[in-house]
Amino acid sequence: MKKVRKAVFPAAGMGTRFLPATKANPKEMLPIVDKPLIQYAAEEAMEAGITDLIFIIGRTKRAIADHFDKAYELEVELEQRGKLKALEALRGMLPAGMNCIFIRQAEALGLGHAVLCAQPAVGDEPFAVILADDLIDAQPGAIKQMCEQFDYYQSSVVGVETVPPEDTGSYGIVSTDVMTERVSRVNRIVEKPKPAEAPSNLAVVGRYILTPRIFHHLKHIERGAGGELQLTDGIAALLKEQQVLAYAFEGQRFDCGSKLGYMQAQVDFALKHPEISSAFKAWLTERFCGSCKES
Repeated sequence: MKKVRKAVFPAAGMGTRFLPATKANPKEMLPIVDKPLIQYAAEEAMEAGITDLIFIIGRTKRAIADHFDKAYELEVELEQRGKLKALEALRGMLPAGMNCIFIRQAEALGLGHAVLCAQPAVGDEPFAVILADDLIDAQPGAIKQMCEQFDYYQSSVVGVETVPPEDTGSYGIVSTDVMTERVSRVNRIVEKPKPAEAPSNLAVVGRYILTPRIFHHLKHIERGAGGELQLTDGIAALLKEQQVLAYAFEGQRFDCGSKLGYMQAQVDFALKHPEISSAFKAWLTERFCGSCKES
């Protein structure tokens, strides 16, 4: 039985929807309260027992590598100032035994190409793909849930959720045959179909467990939507020879690739943050409920 021990984090995109904030700072480094999106994604992988974190970055994404590097000067400064809680949080970002691997994607040729760039580090093993701008608040994390399904079925698994029919043009959409309450067998997958052409409104979101056979197909598919190598097209080819499952994960997804989703995540996570939740809730109540009463 094969286990998932490696996770790929495609992070070479330009983040144009957040310009100018992402002109010099990767969108994956945008913070939700006090942690960047990429750290939430890494923590989700580590919770699932994954030990190798493979980051696919562009030439302007050094901040991601710096974030996971050891900061000796900062640690010394925190220790000297007695800021032990902050020091503990800094040192606890990467537990012992974790490996960080950084691979440069020379050209932004799509998600499928980003995943293909990870092949030398993944090798002949099953692996997870986590898109950091899809922030999923779940206990256990979505990837841990999906790894449990992989352990049982030994098949590729894509994370899915139901979206409004008018939004199908923003996602890979699957049609499935139901197996259990949350697990279905994928029989078709289409990248960003128009609502009238969509096989369903069950959308693939930023969580995947894939067998290494996907690399073969990513090498041979043609460029698809947007002139890019689409991971969806690679999965469609994989379907012809291997079972692929859709898993409706438990948890709340925030589309932090959009401004609205990002701000919704900020509010939701702030309301649960141990340091500021009470004060933030009181401020929200005064700011909005107070103005409602006055009006």
